[in-house]
Amino acid sequence: MKRKMVALLIGNGAYEQKESALSNPTKDATDLAKTLGELGFFVQLLTDCSNKEIDVGLKSFKDNLNSNDIGLFYYAGHGLQVEGENYITAIDTDFSEELSVKWSSLALNKVIDIMEKCSNTTNIIILDACRDNPYAKAWNRSVELQNLAPIFAPKGTIIAFSTSPGEKASDGKGSNGPYTEALLQHIKIPDIGIEDVFKRVRNSLSISTKGKQTSWEHTSLTGDFFFNLSLGKKINKYAEFAIIDETFIIDKADYGHLLIHKLKSHNWYSQNPALEETTPAQLNVIDKNTLFVIGRNIYQAAVGGSAGANDFIVNFPSKTNGMLEDKVLNLLEGMLFEIFFNSKGNIRQSYKISKFNLVFELQKLSNLVPAFDFISECLITFLNRFYILPGKSVNAISLDIETNENENGENEVLGVFFEGNNIIRKIENQHSLFGDEKILYQNMRYSNFVDMLSEEMVIPRNKINVTSKVVFDDSSKILFPYNHTVSRGKHS
Repeated sequence: MKRKMVALLIGNGAYEQKESALSNPTKDATDLAKTLGELGFFVQLLTDCSNKEIDVGLKSFKDNLNSNDIGLFYYAGHGLQVEGENYITAIDTDFSEELSVKWSSLALNKVIDIMEKCSNTTNIIILDACRDNPYAKAWNRSVELQNLAPIFAPKGTIIAFSTSPGEKASDGKGSNGPYTEALLQHIKIPDIGIEDVFKRVRNSLSISTKGKQTSWEHTSLTGDFFFNLSLGKKINKYAEFAIIDETFIIDKADYGHLLIHKLKSHNWYSQNPALEETTPAQLNVIDKNTLFVIGRNIYQAAVGGSAGANDFIVNFPSKTNGMLEDKVLNLLEGMLFEIFFNSKGNIRQSYKISKFNLVFELQKLSNLVPAFDFISECLITFLNRFYILPGKSVNAISLDIETNENENGENEVLGVFFEGNNIIRKIENQHSLFGDEKILYQNMRYSNFVDMLSEEMVIPRNKINVTSKVVFDDSSKILFPYNHTVSRGKHS
């Protein structure tokens, strides 16, 4: 399920020879690095780097290529050809004469050769180069020789150029160059093959530059590659109609489907008896996709207040006793999936967290661990949303709480420290009625405070150790600032 992908991005704009300075490459590389990271790439980013720094980065990239399936190299800055060979330049490249450029730049063929000889299966090279060379006239160069020369793409490689032969790439007037701007627009679209992504980039680029710049590609890819695979495409264990369960069609003649229908009713008088009357033997003959959707709807019903669904989760081992192990995992994986993903198969902006700790209590049972491995694989692309990837088997984490005793003898929380950093932050777009400069506090029991930390950090309570200079018990009172959170990102 998890794709192993690595990228090296270089953006050079602050050239030491001022005539060569470019405004957008560092921003282009930085923005694309962020996007590729969100799409699951391990990213190396180099900006405004010397020739030596590029060489060091390339060696590290080579090592990473051998342990990944997909390799991507991106360069934004001055690119040119010398004696028929293409070079990408560093900020300390000597542009005074062609021979100097040759020995103070990186030969593009070296990058291609390294990527071809590594063990990864697919290589992507993106060149937002060919900016106007201010020294071309001094070299007595023709227009054609100011641009990159055609390049052979080895098997399994696609090379994408920001310009066609004979054209120059614009540095752009906005925060990104026009080519990378177009790439950022299209690269996130789900389930679009890489060749189609670059076709869309070419169309957008032509429009934004009024036809003055036409991107082109040379490809020897032997398989399909998608920058952004929707979850339904990534997960081959379950059918797409189970992942995107808004497309699940109910057949009431099927017992499993009828159970889903009752769970979807939002009526406790239908939900509770349906689960109470369902036996492990009945569940054991239901197919895996239907069981997965049943699990999703059991969790949804529990969040909605169904006592029967809540009881099913609390007593999950006994409720599934006698079922085949794979069938039990299908149910649990559906529950876990519902916490984090919506009916369209997209990750939720606000997780269904109220029964989170009930479900994650089951992680201590060794026979159920594969279900938690499953959800961690589903979430690996969204790693930057979490402090610790949900489902991963980890030791308990430590949180240090800093408090201040006010004039009423109450303990106000000043900081919640995780790995040495205070993770309390103000919720975006939330404003106090008394002005942002005044902090108001909500009074809560200490046990509820720890529950809040668990749910907002999306870490099971049994995996959290809280330490403080003040000794609290579960019934102690503690004050936490309104309009603040310890969650990571915009979700809660």
